[in-house]
Amino acid sequence: MQTIGLVGGMSWESSAVYYRDLNLGVSDRLGGLSSPKLVLSTVDFAELSALEDEERWQQIGELLADAARGVERAGADFLLLCTTTFHRVADQVEAAVDIPLLHLADVVAEEVLSHGVDRVGFIGTSVAMSDGFFADRLARHGLEAVVPDARHHAALNSAIYDELVHGRVVDATRARVLGVIDELWDEGVGGVLLGCTELELLIKQADCELPVYPCTTLHVAAALDRALAE
Repeated sequence: MQTIGLVGGMSWESSAVYYRDLNLGVSDRLGGLSSPKLVLSTVDFAELSALEDEERWQQIGELLADAARGVERAGADFLLLCTTTFHRVADQVEAAVDIPLLHLADVVAEEVLSHGVDRVGFIGTSVAMSDGFFADRLARHGLEAVVPDARHHAALNSAIYDELVHGRVVDATRARVLGVIDELWDEGVGGVLLGCTELELLIKQADCELPVYPCTTLHVAAALDRALAE
């Protein structure tokens, strides 16, 4: 079994989901007392959020690269960033270590395309939706990402940062997000990406007729495939 390296803390709710689901996944696959080999480094989300507000992405990349180097020194065989938004600096992080980075967008694109879908809705933080770094990475695989109308971005960002990262799951917020997903469906997408770990706390497939692709769940499954490959 390979050792999975995690850079988390963005938010701790997201890191907890990764840790839990990796453990549950190994237990399901191997049974008994089996659990994954993990190295986890978490950063101060308040510090990174302040830098994000100031668009100081170079410094964010340096902080995450330093965390990744620590994970590598601790014995990780490959690396995951437990976040979507901060994949904006994934190339900088990847360049700082000698172990592979399992990029979230690559994993998601492979899964969505395997279902015959080539146009998908993408909801996440304002940065992830408006910056284009994640959609551009998906496009390398031939997958088109459609983001919600800009008038929804502030409300979606607020749902993530003001509620979900604090573990608050609000029914009224769920209804608003499902309304946004319906608009994307009207635009002809074949599914929707939950492009933020915390959104998986709010939206389930049972809530939505459109196929839902939970990015974190897919990331975890790909990490387990890699770690347990013979």
